[in-house]
Amino acid sequence: MEQSFDAKSLLATLTELPGVYRMIDSADTVLYVGKAKNLKKRVASYFRDRHPSPRIALMVAQIARVDTTVTRSEAEALLLENNLIKSLSPRYNILFRDDKSYPYIVLTHDRYPRLGFFRGTTDRRADYFGPFPSVLAVRESIHLLQKMFRLRTCENGVFNNRSRPCLLYQIKRCSAPCVGLVEAEPYAADVDMASLFLQGRQQDVIGRLSTAMDQAAERLAFEEAALCRDQIQSLRQVQDRQYVDSDKGGDVDIVAAVEEQGLLCVNLAMVRGGRHLGDRPQFPVNAADCSASEALSAFLAQHYLAHPIPLQILVNRPSADGELADWLSEAAGRPVKVAEPRLTMHRVWVEMAEQNARLAITARRSMLSRQGLRLEALCQTLALEVDDDKEARIECFDISHTQGDATVAACVVFQGSGMRKSDYRRFNIRDIQPGDDYAAIRQAVMRRYDKLLTGAAPVPTLILIDGGSGQVSAALSALAELGLAQLPIVGVAKGEARKPGLETLIFADGRDPLQLPPEHPALHLIQEVRDEAHRFAVSGHRARRGKAVRTSRLEEIAGIGPKRRKALISRFGGLQGISDAGIDQLTAVPGISRELAEKIYAALH
Repeated sequence: MEQSFDAKSLLATLTELPGVYRMIDSADTVLYVGKAKNLKKRVASYFRDRHPSPRIALMVAQIARVDTTVTRSEAEALLLENNLIKSLSPRYNILFRDDKSYPYIVLTHDRYPRLGFFRGTTDRRADYFGPFPSVLAVRESIHLLQKMFRLRTCENGVFNNRSRPCLLYQIKRCSAPCVGLVEAEPYAADVDMASLFLQGRQQDVIGRLSTAMDQAAERLAFEEAALCRDQIQSLRQVQDRQYVDSDKGGDVDIVAAVEEQGLLCVNLAMVRGGRHLGDRPQFPVNAADCSASEALSAFLAQHYLAHPIPLQILVNRPSADGELADWLSEAAGRPVKVAEPRLTMHRVWVEMAEQNARLAITARRSMLSRQGLRLEALCQTLALEVDDDKEARIECFDISHTQGDATVAACVVFQGSGMRKSDYRRFNIRDIQPGDDYAAIRQAVMRRYDKLLTGAAPVPTLILIDGGSGQVSAALSALAELGLAQLPIVGVAKGEARKPGLETLIFADGRDPLQLPPEHPALHLIQEVRDEAHRFAVSGHRARRGKAVRTSRLEEIAGIGPKRRKALISRFGGLQGISDAGIDQLTAVPGISRELAEKIYAALH
């Protein structure tokens, strides 16, 4: 094999310390990023006569130089590798685009702790249970805990200002501590049992409830005994449904890599406190010609630097990186076991994860086939030209405002097989006449495609505008000013009564408007992208308008600066809570005198 540089000279200069290496081609593009306990041995493995796969041989043939970075430890090398992969997106690295944080269940440390959904950075001001693989798993668990232990779920701003029980009390999902219908001690006992349940100690909870039921029966407190009996029955039902429940509590992740029907899927299943919580399948990028073992190694390295590392990780096949358990152990600061299953229950878990991965592959193939047909129909209908080595890229704009106030423009992107959310953008429209949608579209298009002139952004195959001929003309004038008038633009004008299926396509090049049949696959793709643009624009507008509403009226009150405004919002949860508060409640906030409280009350009523 012919190489563009002298591999022997390179290897003679390398150290045997841990670090990260980058394979770079003649165009100064990073081809691959890897980590090594021993840089010299690892890099030398690429320059042997035989390579493990044609993919690696093709990469090595393009190498012009190799850059290395020595690190102080293996964990630091793992972290640096992951950061470089995310920032550089090398062509030959398997990439998993899973930037979302996982949800948790939270129990606060208030006098009457709140049970709730949480996503973000944890701290010591509450107890967190999870992570859970999906929002649905969290919602189901919270609903179950409400039914069994009747803990409050309302925020403090609502809780501190209730004067009567809410609907949750009426349907027996809350014990109404907000109005004193339950004492702190029995409520704390319910919190303890909910915590034990979330830790997987269901038998301990059943034991406590059985004791409480017997004691209540002895006191002839039959209503209390019946409540304990119902809680026990609910727990028994949960255990019956959790047919993969472990005899031992604990946190285990099951990772199964499956290659089938030309697709590669890595499925993550989570067991927390001995309870199986569900799955999350993921499909890697740059995985052509990669083995399932390579995908498994890439997922473990990338995923567990951003998410908690459990004590044990079960896998369905050996990892391509035999030292991965050592890397993860050093990153976690404790031993981490990565192994194939041996126990019968563990085999059941892994088989379930594999089966769910296969189901995800089948569903994805169906989706890709459907999207491919839609995209092909769209290109044929609009006579769009797409190079064989490129994916079609559709960008769609929409405007959202309330009578001209807080105008927001949104741009969403469809590329390849689905929406590319990392490329979405919002624009706060400024310096226009309120309600002027044409000017708003023009400004958004100008700001979006100004980067095309410097080559800093990809060129779209098609630009969709949610609107009629006026919006299309405004967008075309912006592109013409940028020298990009050649880009295809199509407006999507709503039909009669805004009924889906009656949309009319408006062309910027003077062609007659086109109304596709409601069942046309090209129209279905246009509707999907247009609806996503509308959703993204509306959510941005509501956030901008909500921020203005929360702060503007307080800012108009003399004597209310940023600190006092923050204290008020923190205490009452927002402007509505402040408005509902009485003068005495307002004076309880630090920094609010009675005179200022009267001024606030008068301004908001």
